[in-house]
Amino acid sequence: MKNRLAVVSFFFIAWISLMAVFAPMVTHYTYDEQNISERLQTPSTTHWLGTDHLGRDVYSRIVYGAQMSLEVGLFTALFALIIGTLTGAIAGYKGGWVDHVIMRIVDLFYTFPSLLLAILLMLLLGRGVTGIVLALGLTAWVVQARLVRGQVLQAREMAYVEAARAMGVRDAVVIFRHILPNLWGPIIVSLTMQIPSNIMSESFLSFIGLGIQPPYSSWGTLANEGFRAMRSYPHLIIFPGGVLFLTMLAFNYLGDGLRDWLDPQGERGI
Repeated sequence: MKNRLAVVSFFFIAWISLMAVFAPMVTHYTYDEQNISERLQTPSTTHWLGTDHLGRDVYSRIVYGAQMSLEVGLFTALFALIIGTLTGAIAGYKGGWVDHVIMRIVDLFYTFPSLLLAILLMLLLGRGVTGIVLALGLTAWVVQARLVRGQVLQAREMAYVEAARAMGVRDAVVIFRHILPNLWGPIIVSLTMQIPSNIMSESFLSFIGLGIQPPYSSWGTLANEGFRAMRSYPHLIIFPGGVLFLTMLAFNYLGDGLRDWLDPQGERGI
């Protein structure tokens, strides 16, 4: 609670998330409802954030777009968390040739630009939400794997781990019952930091036309549509771009606050 930026960020993220979940209740229009007679209107009492080139309400499209952007950001981070935590824990605990093989695979993924690799994977997996989550998740897990491996390398030398080994506890039990529960601090912080990165990646892919496809909306597709008319109708890019910027900023401040809370001595795991 002493970190006011983190607290404000938490409530802002909660507010955005609730609006996304209850989008039909907090909007007067659907994301694809068109009214050509009201196209390209500036903000007014009827359309709070104006309308786009097809007469669609920008406020409604931003709220519905939050569903897509937050969904991709969260599920991609969870997907990367599961894969990265498992591989990193196995590599750090086993060591030897197992660690060598897994880390060479991680290094191989690191040699490719993440967005380029995501684009190539999306061509194979499809451009829907599932394809985007899988493509971004398969490029983001390496960060989690390196983090968890480094933490496990330290934890496996602790007395409680050596005691469990001496008692004949199986490796899987040692990893999942004794080591990983003590690493949730840095893992949760890393998850919080990955979500805005995933949202930004999805927005970039949608901005260049490879992400969420019309008529569905995400903040990236709205920025793409607004960019085309930026000079004449700047509200079309200012509002979705502003929401995207504030959301990413809030996640980063929240991650900093969680890091300070979970590791008050300053021995941070990231």
